[in-house]
Amino acid sequence: MKQIPPDNDSSAAYEITEQKGSLILCFKGRMDIHSAAPLMKDIFAVLTAKKPSAVSADLAGVSYFDDFGALVLFEIREFMTERQGKFGLLNVSPGMRDILEQIRFDTCIRCVPVKKKRSVNMVMRMGQAAIGEASDLGFMLTFIGSVISSLFRVLCNPKSLRAEDTITQMEKTGVDALPIVALISFLLGLIMAFMSSIQFRQFGASIYVASLVAFAMVSELGPIMTAIVVAGRSGSAFAAEIGTMKISEEIDALSTMGFDPILFLAIPRLIAAVVMVPLLALFSNLFAISGGMMVGVFMLNLTPNTYIKQTLVALTLKEVIWGMGKSGVFAGLIAGIGCMRGFQAKGGASAVGNAATSAVVSSIFLIILFDSIFAVIRSYIR
Repeated sequence: MKQIPPDNDSSAAYEITEQKGSLILCFKGRMDIHSAAPLMKDIFAVLTAKKPSAVSADLAGVSYFDDFGALVLFEIREFMTERQGKFGLLNVSPGMRDILEQIRFDTCIRCVPVKKKRSVNMVMRMGQAAIGEASDLGFMLTFIGSVISSLFRVLCNPKSLRAEDTITQMEKTGVDALPIVALISFLLGLIMAFMSSIQFRQFGASIYVASLVAFAMVSELGPIMTAIVVAGRSGSAFAAEIGTMKISEEIDALSTMGFDPILFLAIPRLIAAVVMVPLLALFSNLFAISGGMMVGVFMLNLTPNTYIKQTLVALTLKEVIWGMGKSGVFAGLIAGIGCMRGFQAKGGASAVGNAATSAVVSSIFLIILFDSIFAVIRSYIR
């Protein structure tokens, strides 16, 4: 008889009987958490040495049996199965049988350990990034084609546009953004006027503060600042809303019911942004000029009438239209990127946050890029 050393007031033992290449393991004592590991260590050593064709476990002498005892039997069975051997149980009490049935002893299998992920080197990361960018480009081209097709459909059949949803998006994109755009523009105009006045006063040219603020805001800073604010507010909102619908499979449900998700979700947001952002840019210019006028009146001793006249001298209708046109392009980029990132969302809740973040970053990058292109174009057609 093999005796397992006692541990925490528990002990276990077993006897081995050999019969024509088979072994009978007669367990005695407690088969619990304390005896499980020593039992398996000793028994596996015996089985490895003797290499029996069949093993039977006799539980008649077991005084205590729990799931750790079942683990011992399970490991012995798996050991024999891996070596094309047989395993059986003898003298199983009703209580033991209940435990074995609860853990489904006859059908349970050993979990395969998860293989450690192979380390990815620089070349593989570059390849994966290239594949991801190519896939992203393909999705973007498909999305642009779908948007153009849906816009053509709206032009041919205006009733296909969801007017109520479009008006709601106009309110969210334009009206709700007006306070923050007005505040930022007013402060920006005030700061520009204050900083430029320090230099202009040295030459007695304080009157040109009005020209600087007006021209800079209308042609460049107004459209860019408004677009960045809208990208942070509405672009991220578009991505989050559509991304949430994508994760919850609402977009799949729309497709199943015969609705075009692009026409149903993206087009109202795109039209709302293209209509409202140029108007926001116009209001941004007005508030920035008002901020500059505060500095001109209270610090430079200019009259409001003089400041407004100098502003009108510096500006032309062409500059105003050019700035609003740029704002319309920026709006299309913001809404398009926001909706596209939402449709690209995959996975769980974190995918919605990733989509919103990606929408804002991509929108700001494209805004700066296209503004640079417009600046070059403007230098040739001025």
